[in-house]
Amino acid sequence: MKIMDIVQISLYFGILGILTLLLGSYIFRVLGKDRQGALDSFSRMDNAILRLVVGGRGTYEMTWKEYAFSLLVFNGIGFFALVLLQLFQAGLPLNPQKLPDVPFWLAFNTAVSFMTNTNWQAYSGEAVMSYLTQMLGLCVQNFLSAATGMGVLLALARGLKRQSAKTVGNFWVDVTRTTLYVLLPLSIILAVLLVSQGVVQSLAPYATVKTVEGGSQVIPLGPAASQIAIKQLGTNGGGFFGVNSAHPFENPTPFSNFLEMLAILLIPAVSVYMFGLMVGSRRHGACLFAAMLAILLAGFIVAWWSETRVNPMIGSPCWMEGKEIRFGVMNSVLWGCVTTGASNGSVNAMHDSMSPLTGMIPMCNMMMGEIIFGGVGTGLYTMILYVILTVFLTGIMVGRTPEYLGKKIEAREMIWAIIGILLPSAVILVGSAMACLLPAARSSVANGGPHGLSEILYAFTSATENNGSAFTGLNANTVFYNLALSVAMLIGRFGVIIPVLAIAGLLVSKKAAPPSSGTFPTTGVAFVFVLIGVILIVGALTFVPPLFLGPVVEHGLMLRGITF
Repeated sequence: MKIMDIVQISLYFGILGILTLLLGSYIFRVLGKDRQGALDSFSRMDNAILRLVVGGRGTYEMTWKEYAFSLLVFNGIGFFALVLLQLFQAGLPLNPQKLPDVPFWLAFNTAVSFMTNTNWQAYSGEAVMSYLTQMLGLCVQNFLSAATGMGVLLALARGLKRQSAKTVGNFWVDVTRTTLYVLLPLSIILAVLLVSQGVVQSLAPYATVKTVEGGSQVIPLGPAASQIAIKQLGTNGGGFFGVNSAHPFENPTPFSNFLEMLAILLIPAVSVYMFGLMVGSRRHGACLFAAMLAILLAGFIVAWWSETRVNPMIGSPCWMEGKEIRFGVMNSVLWGCVTTGASNGSVNAMHDSMSPLTGMIPMCNMMMGEIIFGGVGTGLYTMILYVILTVFLTGIMVGRTPEYLGKKIEAREMIWAIIGILLPSAVILVGSAMACLLPAARSSVANGGPHGLSEILYAFTSATENNGSAFTGLNANTVFYNLALSVAMLIGRFGVIIPVLAIAGLLVSKKAAPPSSGTFPTTGVAFVFVLIGVILIVGALTFVPPLFLGPVVEHGLMLRGITF
């Protein structure tokens, strides 16, 4: 353990905390203030865009069902547009390398992936996607999928704040404002900083150069910086190049590495602060932030400890295989924990090459529902499902009707919360079991034994929890995985969004009761510990068996000198 590693970790989380406070008030002002019934004078630009896209009546207040319908239509249109763009890219402009059309099942999987904010990539971007597909298709979806997640969070916050109402906001307004006032400005700033570090941003054809051995090598170029900025800020994660942020054109310097890691958690962390302001309880927002940070740090400490232990296979405490010498072990482990805690999925090292216990931590981060800050909007609204479960359990234990921020939590809210929590878990387990049983799926696994199980389990966990990272040993560009993982991504995304919006619709119609002596407070240390306990218990009961069969068994065998 090096002193400079400790300094960087402290600097990283310190700057994240400062930016959370600074940006939180701004994002609350442009997104979080409840403007029920009308748009204010701030929104001249988004008014014009809304009239162009959805007409003059597009800004009316929506019930949760209308909000959900608009969301599904919007995402469906984006999906079909992205499929068509890939299927016909060979005949479209901005394709200097003359790349062919994308095969249907890969195009289908990619469209689902970027529409659901997963950015799972069963392809190498520089070898498959034209500049036009990257910019007009993938980059645009990075903005819109992130804005969709933020919209759902805003609707849920309104459901908790408003009383005796019927509406939760307007989807088109939320998406427009999130894109114009949050995602675009921050992406422009980050893209400029990345270009200053050497991240490529060009429309020129790929360059062919001579190597020192006298041969030739093709150097891929492209408009990478603009896409990398939103892929990190929007917690999307899909790389412009195949090896993602391990590529020197995506992540050339230690400073660019620091900026990209910071961008991954920035908006999710700020969203927690904004949520506290929206519901009128900064202390509650601080408790949610503390719970997320505690789980993230605990996982990082375990992963860093495991990765710096002496490996009996090589006799060295620092195994650099699969990692960047430019960044070192600590940065690889921190990135792996941050990217899987934030449903981002970008990588600067190969998770497949990490020690078994280190590789297990990213899996656990995702299996808990991506609630460690999570994706833009998605992490926090999934965490609220666990909060509802927590207050329900504590209310039952003291014999009182459970309450959350003054709103009674009854049977209907609990049914939707349980669906949102358990449905993704069921998809992960069923999908992994199918892949283990079917020969067509097992043939894609590069390693045998428990490591092969980890590759399969990681793939379905990453897809279902809309993360997008992968153990690199799995060949996912097959009909089975393209289709199965697409289904997992769709259920993992909309199987949580619909329950969250339903809960928002149920809560918005209720009146908030003042706290009493029997109310379980959601603003203290006890609440943070109970919430973390519920999260860990639900995750442990669900995923301990496959985790023991995979990374835990592999770790024990590694200590005996056996690898796979």
